[in-house]
Amino acid sequence: MLIGGSDHSVDKKGRIFIPSRFKSDFGESVVVCACVFGKKCLWGFSEEGFERFCDKLNKQPYGKMQNMYRHLSDTAAFAYLDASGRILLPAELREFAGITSDVHIVGMKNNIEIWSPENWSAEKETFSSVDYASIIDEIGFSFGE
Repeated sequence: MLIGGSDHSVDKKGRIFIPSRFKSDFGESVVVCACVFGKKCLWGFSEEGFERFCDKLNKQPYGKMQNMYRHLSDTAAFAYLDASGRILLPAELREFAGITSDVHIVGMKNNIEIWSPENWSAEKETFSSVDYASIIDEIGFSFGE
Protein backbone atom coordinates (compact mmCIF):
# COMPACT_ATOMS: atom_id res chain seq x y z
CA MET A 1 0.00 0.00 0.00
CA LEU A 2 1.38 3.41 -0.98
CA ILE A 3 1.03 5.76 2.00
CA GLY A 4 3.07 8.56 3.53
CA GLY A 5 4.77 11.66 2.23
CA SER A 6 8.41 12.55 1.64
CA ASP A 7 10.58 15.27 0.14
CA HIS A 8 13.26 14.64 -2.46
CA SER A 9 15.62 16.59 -4.70
CA VAL A 10 15.55 16.58 -8.47
CA ASP A 11 19.00 16.03 -9.95
CA LYS A 12 20.38 17.84 -13.01
CA LYS A 13 19.03 15.14 -15.33
CA GLY A 14 15.49 15.38 -13.89
CA ARG A 15 15.65 12.21 -11.80
CA ILE A 16 14.01 11.74 -8.41
CA PHE A 17 14.29 9.04 -5.77
CA ILE A 18 11.32 6.81 -5.21
CA PRO A 19 10.99 6.15 -1.47
CA SER A 20 12.25 2.67 -0.66
CA ARG A 21 8.94 1.76 1.01
CA PHE A 22 7.22 2.22 -2.40
CA LYS A 23 9.63 0.26 -4.59
CA SER A 24 8.04 -3.15 -4.06
CA ASP A 25 4.68 -1.73 -5.19
CA PHE A 26 6.15 -0.56 -8.49
CA GLY A 27 8.55 -3.27 -9.58
CA GLU A 28 10.95 -2.08 -12.27
CA SER A 29 9.01 0.92 -13.56
CA VAL A 30 6.56 3.66 -12.70
CA VAL A 31 3.98 4.90 -15.19
CA VAL A 32 4.09 8.68 -14.76
CA CYS A 33 1.43 10.98 -16.19
CA ALA A 34 -0.12 14.40 -15.65
CA CYS A 35 -2.97 14.50 -13.14
CA VAL A 36 -6.39 14.81 -14.77
CA PHE A 37 -8.25 16.55 -11.92
CA GLY A 38 -7.04 20.08 -12.52
CA LYS A 39 -4.18 19.70 -10.06
CA LYS A 40 -0.65 20.63 -11.10
CA CYS A 41 0.96 17.40 -10.00
CA LEU A 42 2.01 14.11 -11.54
CA TRP A 43 0.58 10.69 -10.90
CA GLY A 44 2.72 7.58 -10.61
CA PHE A 45 1.23 4.11 -11.03
CA SER A 46 2.56 0.60 -11.22
CA GLU A 47 1.97 -0.82 -14.70
CA GLU A 48 -0.84 -2.98 -13.29
CA GLY A 49 -2.34 -0.02 -11.42
CA PHE A 50 -2.37 2.10 -14.56
CA GLU A 51 -4.03 -0.74 -16.47
CA ARG A 52 -6.71 -1.09 -13.77
CA PHE A 53 -7.37 2.66 -13.85
CA CYS A 54 -7.64 2.65 -17.66
CA ASP A 55 -9.88 -0.45 -17.57
CA LYS A 56 -12.29 1.45 -15.32
CA LEU A 57 -12.25 4.37 -17.73
CA ASN A 58 -12.92 2.04 -20.66
CA LYS A 59 -16.14 0.86 -18.99
CA GLN A 60 -17.54 4.37 -19.37
CA PRO A 61 -19.29 5.55 -22.55
CA TYR A 62 -16.63 6.63 -25.04
CA GLY A 63 -17.92 10.20 -25.25
CA LYS A 64 -17.65 10.56 -21.49
CA MET A 65 -14.07 9.35 -21.09
CA GLN A 66 -12.36 10.09 -24.39
CA ASN A 67 -10.74 13.41 -23.46
CA MET A 68 -9.54 12.13 -20.10
CA TYR A 69 -8.05 9.04 -21.71
CA ARG A 70 -6.37 11.17 -24.39
CA HIS A 71 -4.85 13.38 -21.69
CA LEU A 72 -3.60 10.35 -19.74
CA SER A 73 -2.26 8.57 -22.78
CA ASP A 74 -0.60 11.64 -24.26
CA THR A 75 1.25 12.46 -21.05
CA ALA A 76 2.01 8.91 -19.82
CA ALA A 77 5.58 7.66 -19.83
CA PHE A 78 7.36 4.62 -18.44
CA ALA A 79 9.98 5.69 -15.92
CA TYR A 80 12.37 2.84 -15.13
CA LEU A 81 13.95 2.59 -11.70
CA ASP A 82 17.73 2.72 -11.91
CA ALA A 83 20.13 0.91 -9.58
CA SER A 84 19.93 3.84 -7.13
CA GLY A 85 16.10 3.80 -7.00
CA ARG A 86 15.61 6.89 -9.15
CA ILE A 87 13.25 7.55 -12.04
CA LEU A 88 13.56 10.14 -14.76
CA LEU A 89 10.68 12.59 -14.93
CA PRO A 90 10.27 13.72 -18.55
CA ALA A 91 10.89 17.45 -19.06
CA GLU A 92 7.35 18.12 -20.32
CA LEU A 93 5.86 16.53 -17.20
CA ARG A 94 8.20 18.48 -14.92
CA GLU A 95 7.10 21.64 -16.71
CA PHE A 96 3.40 20.73 -16.40
CA ALA A 97 3.73 20.25 -12.62
CA GLY A 98 6.10 23.18 -12.01
CA ILE A 99 8.82 20.83 -10.78
CA THR A 100 12.32 22.25 -10.75
CA SER A 101 14.72 21.36 -7.94
CA ASP A 102 12.59 19.53 -5.36
CA VAL A 103 9.48 17.34 -5.12
CA HIS A 104 7.05 16.17 -2.49
CA ILE A 105 5.79 12.62 -3.04
CA VAL A 106 2.48 11.56 -1.49
CA GLY A 107 1.29 7.96 -1.31
CA MET A 108 -2.38 7.71 -2.32
CA LYS A 109 -2.89 4.01 -1.53
CA ASN A 110 -2.92 2.78 -5.16
CA ASN A 111 -0.71 5.42 -6.77
CA ILE A 112 1.56 8.31 -5.84
CA GLU A 113 1.35 12.01 -6.50
CA ILE A 114 4.47 14.01 -7.27
CA TRP A 115 4.24 17.72 -6.44
CA SER A 116 6.47 20.75 -6.62
CA PRO A 117 6.90 22.13 -3.07
CA GLU A 118 5.09 25.33 -4.10
CA ASN A 119 2.07 23.51 -5.57
CA TRP A 120 1.97 21.11 -2.59
CA SER A 121 1.97 24.05 -0.16
CA ALA A 122 -0.90 25.69 -2.07
CA GLU A 123 -2.79 22.39 -2.16
CA LYS A 124 -2.45 21.94 1.60
CA GLU A 125 -4.06 25.38 2.07
CA THR A 126 -7.26 23.89 0.59
CA PHE A 127 -7.43 21.12 3.24
CA SER A 128 -10.34 21.57 5.65
CA SER A 129 -11.11 19.44 8.69
CA VAL A 130 -14.75 20.53 8.33
CA ASP A 131 -14.85 18.90 4.89
CA TYR A 132 -13.22 15.78 6.31
CA ALA A 133 -15.83 15.49 9.06
CA SER A 134 -18.69 15.42 6.55
CA ILE A 135 -16.92 12.73 4.51
CA ILE A 136 -16.36 10.63 7.64
CA ASP A 137 -20.08 10.98 8.44
CA GLU A 138 -21.06 10.00 4.88
CA ILE A 139 -19.08 6.78 4.98
CA GLY A 140 -20.42 5.93 8.44
CA PHE A 141 -17.01 5.60 10.08
CA SER A 142 -16.88 5.08 13.82
CA PHE A 143 -13.97 4.31 16.16
CA GLY A 144 -16.37 2.02 18.01
CA GLU A 145 -16.61 -0.51 15.17
